[in-house]
Formats: sequence, C-alpha cells, structure tokens
Amino acid sequence: MKADNRGNRPPAWRGWALMLAAAGATFLLGLLAASIVQRREEARQRLPLRPIGQWETDSAKWGENYPREYEAYKRMEDSTTRTKYGGALPRDYLAETPANVVLFAGYGFAKEYRQARGHVHAIEDVTKTKRVNDKTPATCWTCKSPDVPRLMDSMGIDKFYAANFDSLKPEITHPIGCLDCHEPNTMRLRVTRPALREAFARQGKDIDQATHQEMRTLVCAQCHVEYYFKGKGDYLTFPWDKGTTPEDMEQYYDAADFADWTHAISKTRMVKMQHPDYEIYRTGIHAFRNIACADCHMPYRTEGGVKYTDHHIQSPLLNVAGSCVACHRWSEEEIRQRVEDGQDKVRAGREMAERTIALAHFDVAAAMQAGATDEELAAVRKLLRGAQLRWDYVAANNGMGFHSPQECLRILASAIDLAGQCRVECARILARHGMTEQVEYPDFSTKEKAQSLIERFIDGRPPKLIEP
Repeated sequence: MKADNRGNRPPAWRGWALMLAAAGATFLLGLLAASIVQRREEARQRLPLRPIGQWETDSAKWGENYPREYEAYKRMEDSTTRTKYGGALPRDYLAETPANVVLFAGYGFAKEYRQARGHVHAIEDVTKTKRVNDKTPATCWTCKSPDVPRLMDSMGIDKFYAANFDSLKPEITHPIGCLDCHEPNTMRLRVTRPALREAFARQGKDIDQATHQEMRTLVCAQCHVEYYFKGKGDYLTFPWDKGTTPEDMEQYYDAADFADWTHAISKTRMVKMQHPDYEIYRTGIHAFRNIACADCHMPYRTEGGVKYTDHHIQSPLLNVAGSCVACHRWSEEEIRQRVEDGQDKVRAGREMAERTIALAHFDVAAAMQAGATDEELAAVRKLLRGAQLRWDYVAANNGMGFHSPQECLRILASAIDLAGQCRVECARILARHGMTEQVEYPDFSTKEKAQSLIERFIDGRPPKLIEP
C-alpha cells in the first residue's frame, strides 16, 4: 500500500507568490537599471549641440548648450544682495569711510568709489563711473568683457592697450561671460588675458602646466589681482617680479620709479592698489588646502544625474549651505558668525590705519606750510607712500580680509607703524622750523566735507594747518 505524501507538499498559493515576487523584483531591477542608465546619460559630457564660434562673446548663445550654467549666470543681474561687508549692492565706499577721500586726494577714487556689482554689470559700471574720462586708455576695458580677447587677437595686444577707451565702446558690448574662461569647443578652462601668462613667464613658470583645480583659481586671477599700466603704451602688467607681498610690490614700484598719482595734500607720489585678491588668497588656509576660488564662489550643484558648477558668482555667505557646509560641519549661523567676527577685527585694523595715514598726509602738508623743503620731506614721504600702499593692499581686497585674516592684520600693523613713524618725523621737522603747536586737522568726517576739503588743496587754497 502506497504512502500518502500530500501532507508534505507546499500549498499551491506559495508557487504563485514566488512567481509574483520574482516578477516584481525583476520589474524593480529594471526600473533601477533604467534610472542608472538615464543618469549616466545625463551626466555624460556632451559636445556642444550648437557649434560655438571661436570668438562668440554672447553668453546667451553658449547658454543654448548649457542652460543650467547660463540660468545661474543670469542671476547675477540681482544687485540688491548684501552681506555685512560684501554682496552685489553698489555701496558707496566714500560715504561709508570718508577718510578714503583724503587718502585718494587728487585721484579718481576720491570722486567715486563703489562696490562692484555682479559680472553681468561690468560694462555698465565701468562706463558710468566718474573715474573714466576722455583720456582713459583702452587698458581699462581689459577685465570687463569677452570682446577684449577678440579685439586683442584682431588688433594686437600692444595696440589694444594703447587705444583710447572711448574709441572701443562700439566694439565692446558683452559683459564678462563664458568666453573669458572657457574654450568654445571643449569647455576647458583657459587663460585669455596675457598679463597673467606674462607674469608667470617672468617668474619662470609655465601656466599651461597648471592642473584643472589650479585653473579654477587662475581664471579668476586673470583679473582679481594688483596691476598697473606700464609705460607710454599703458601695457597692463602685474608687479610680481619680486614677489606678491606688499613689501615685494613696493620694491618693484620703487625700482621702476612708478607712481599712479601725486597726492594733492602731501605731494607724495602714490601707488593705488587695485584688488589683490589672488595674492592675499595665496597666503591663506584655503590655498594651503588646495581649495580653489570656484569651490567657494562657484560651488558644484547636482540636478538629477547632472553635476555642474554654479555660475551665480557671489559671496559664499549668500550660499553657506552650498559652499561652506561642504567642508565645515557647523550650523550656517555659526559659520556666518565666525566669518564676520574675523572680518570685524580686520575692519577695526583698517579704520586705525585709515585715520593714522590721513592725519599723516596733513602732517606733511603742515610741514610744507612751515617751509620744509622737498629734500627734508623725502624720507617722510617714502614712509607715507609705504604705509598707504600696505593699507590699500588690504582695503582694496574683496572679503574684508577673510581670505587671509592673519596676513591682513600683519600688513595693517605695518601700515600703522610706518604712518606713525612718518608723523613723528613730521613733528621733528615742524620743531626745527619753530612750530611746536598741535597741527590743526580739518574736518573730514563726511564724504561731502572731505571732497570739499581736498578741492581746496587741488585749487591751491588749502586751509591753514599751523599757527606760528
């Protein structure tokens, strides 16, 4: 008699369940595979869908192939953003710090000095500033437009620099954009301004050997640096031959016997620092850690499977979550507070230097009124020139010292020391001329008062600073 094995058989429904589970798993794996393929396809670097010309200066045309980057770039049109010491708001530096009017007496920066807006406003801002006149060289266009490398190619670099600013207005129509930093056919980062390439070459460096990460800083260093117009042809030059510290630059300018202008109050031959952001950055912790400018000001973003660089170039404090938090595991508020605390200290040092240097200019003027000769004043003017060069090296920087706060405070301390030495020597000169009373310093507490005051010096009717 056969045994009954029906009790050992699995229920019929279990087979159907396994089949359905297998079908469901296969379906889900299919969805996952499709998603992976889709994301890989999205992330795959594509050649431009629309060919971009070698000298295409209209960033909107590039935007047809790179809509995410272009949409971010266009957000720089907003000029209302602000942080405690930065942002895109065109704040009036002369109104905020009237001592600047005194420090730049006789120079264009005493007429108007505003915080720069976003790159998309570059042409509008440079053409409307009071610092530009009919004698301004075309060199002032250098960092304002992708039309510049196109014109340099067609005109020649020397002829471009030697041209008149106004004469090129019809040719320069597009603000800072894609062509300034990218090769059209490959999107590879590149240096389009000759001054940076030439400065590297004079130091024995080959800029073409820079890594991609280094290029994410060097494309910024084409413009965010100290520079001057060399010779009769106003050839744009970086004064880095002896180094990039203010002391190195002072030696360079002294050896070249260069001055941007003669100060209207103290008659001191002065150098105007521009915006040595790259030079200061090189001395800071972020450069030491090989963090590029773009890492903080143009951080990576991800949409779907696409990773791209955010081309809304702005202060990292306006995008703490997207830039700072990638490395610093603190709250956004703590990060902001830490940054601003450091900036406050640099600002305090700046204010001390500004007032000390401004008073030093009046001390030299008082010595002149007492009858001191240029020979007697040569040494104090050298001290004053060095003090203001150092102050301006910090003051002209974007970021209120953030990129290297310790170095900025060191430089400001040196500026205050040199200005103090200048004032002590002026007091000795005054004493030798029989003047021992306190110099009567005029009121420059507002922009309007300061501008009215320096006009008196420019017109040859300065206020009386000493009493016999």
